[in-house]
Amino acid sequence: MKPQDVLQHPTNVLTAAQRRQFFDKGFVALPDYVPERWLARLRAAMAELLDCSRAKTQTDSIYVLEEGHSANDPRLHRVASPQDQHPTFWEFMTDPVMTDLAADVVGPDVKFHHAKLNVKSGKGSRGFSWHQDIPAWPHTDFSPVTIGVYIDGCTPEQGPLSVAEGSHDGPLFSMYDDDGNYVVKIRDRDLGWLTDDKIRRITGGPGTTLLLNCRAVHGSAPNTETAARPLLLPVYSSADSFPITPSPIPSPHQGDIVRGLPARFASFDTRPVEMPPDWRGGYKPVWMHKNKDKVAY
Repeated sequence: MKPQDVLQHPTNVLTAAQRRQFFDKGFVALPDYVPERWLARLRAAMAELLDCSRAKTQTDSIYVLEEGHSANDPRLHRVASPQDQHPTFWEFMTDPVMTDLAADVVGPDVKFHHAKLNVKSGKGSRGFSWHQDIPAWPHTDFSPVTIGVYIDGCTPEQGPLSVAEGSHDGPLFSMYDDDGNYVVKIRDRDLGWLTDDKIRRITGGPGTTLLLNCRAVHGSAPNTETAARPLLLPVYSSADSFPITPSPIPSPHQGDIVRGLPARFASFDTRPVEMPPDWRGGYKPVWMHKNKDKVAY
């Protein structure tokens, strides 16, 4: 569903000004949005996943380990598809606290695409460079939205997710490096326009929630604090938006209608988008490519 069509529907959670900010600037942040009753459950579920990671000695398709990870001191950068690893995450992602919020920017009929939990352990080595999301999982339109929930909050020292304001209305940049590797990173020579006055670093207390347009340029620095910075990142789209390629983060829940009704017709936005590698052969994580910045998408 295109923005002009979404705007024909009343909001559920956002004010009119907040929704307008999302479409005008490419993001909107809601301080302390998720209630404590949900945060407590998410923390408990995350603790169980962290405990499961103790048996891991190297990164796999689910657990991305941070430097120094061990059974005695489990350290995670990411958990892929947390909704498939613990039922609490799927309950949360399908609760109206999330689906009504998604509906405010994608339309009343909402489809789930994928999710990840970026734990980002303290004193970590990984941030992620400036990039855009939609080239990794292109759709028939640009309705997909990532809803980021800071489970424990985020300070400026914890590598907050940072957004280039208004960049969603600009071009889509290549996510390939000069050697043809798909690195989900905008080349430095394409970032001359990105000055500090355009960057918005999203911080806030527990439950602070960010809605991020799929075309927006964003990134983050490493977490230099001792405490982890868990950020839950489910992605939703309008029901009439369909993925063009297999997902790099597959899930049995991909395509589930989590609010409203399935679509009988597809929505198309004909602006071009670069295609990712053929994910049918498996996803090669970007951190497997050599790069001096130790960047992980």
